[in-house]
Amino acid sequence: MRILISNDDGIFAEGINTLAKELSQLADVIVVAPDRNRSGASNSLTLDYPLRIRQEAENRISVQGTPTDCVHFALNEWLDERPDIVVAGINHGANLGDDVLYSGTVAAATEGHFLGVPAIAVSLVGNTHFITAAKVVKQVIEQLSKQPLPSNNILNINVPDVPFEQLKAWQVTRLGARHRAENMIKEHDPRGQPLYWLGPPGQCQDAGIGTDFYAIEQGAVSITPLQVDLTAHDAMVGIEGWMKNVEIQ
Repeated sequence: MRILISNDDGIFAEGINTLAKELSQLADVIVVAPDRNRSGASNSLTLDYPLRIRQEAENRISVQGTPTDCVHFALNEWLDERPDIVVAGINHGANLGDDVLYSGTVAAATEGHFLGVPAIAVSLVGNTHFITAAKVVKQVIEQLSKQPLPSNNILNINVPDVPFEQLKAWQVTRLGARHRAENMIKEHDPRGQPLYWLGPPGQCQDAGIGTDFYAIEQGAVSITPLQVDLTAHDAMVGIEGWMKNVEIQ
């Protein structure tokens, strides 16, 4: 088995290195990841300058680009043989609810999915027990090797930040939702010019039973199947009726 690993926290982050070490026990692991932290990069591609790469070690490449760039480069250029699975993570912090729209970790998995490779995104809800998340992913991949997914989805996995023995269960979940982000933080540079930082993410808005937020609150591993078709199929008939009296003039 061959596993391609990427992330958005950068190639030297603890999460990706813990994951690579754990998964190397069951497969050949190739790491292609950003040369620095690219959290929040979402599905962005670098189009205004060429990608520079650097071989950090055997089967370890850093890319001066986004997480999506990394997976795109690995699958379309660098690898002679396609991997069996793309794993993105371990993200330093949760990717719950609306987070998935901004997450470079989920985006790296999405790019693998776009290019025809089964993909998993994994995040630790904290910054301590990375080995817990790595062991969870290892178990999921072992299951995949025995039985392929019944649907063509990306798996978004969030893991409580506790020792492995304290995990309560697995829960297959839907995405919850957050309230809107808090206000931006205004500062000034030494010349008095304004600077702005993004405010903290909003608190949970939809965190009921069945959501990823709820699973984490219960101490369980959350596994959310994601799809990339953003079409609101149920709304199409209504929109068609709404537009029928509008003529292009």
